[in-house]
Amino acid sequence: MTVYQGSCHCGRVAYEVEGQLDGAMACNCSICQRKGSLLWFVPRGNLRLLTDEGNASTYEFNKHAIHHRFCAVCGIHPYAEGSDPKGNAMAAVNVRCLEGVELDSIPVTHFNGRDV
Repeated sequence: MTVYQGSCHCGRVAYEVEGQLDGAMACNCSICQRKGSLLWFVPRGNLRLLTDEGNASTYEFNKHAIHHRFCAVCGIHPYAEGSDPKGNAMAAVNVRCLEGVELDSIPVTHFNGRDV
């Protein structure tokens, strides 16, 4: 397992996440398409905030099942929180916000979120 450091652009929302980054997902739902996130799903306990949780604003829409976390200062969306189908707490980490990750080396799976 590797520990990655991640943050928004200004650093007001920073975290570390532990896991094996062997792929990411690109979703075409209404929010993901606009954000351009590449998502890596990990158990929520593998994501540890390094800054105050209050630094991250939250946006929810539709079923309000996913808490899209973003920095109100620089506008970057470094992660989201929700649950998997079994009810386990999960984090969707924006791989583009991780330090030292070569994006071209990460396999990307495309998910049709528009039809969900």
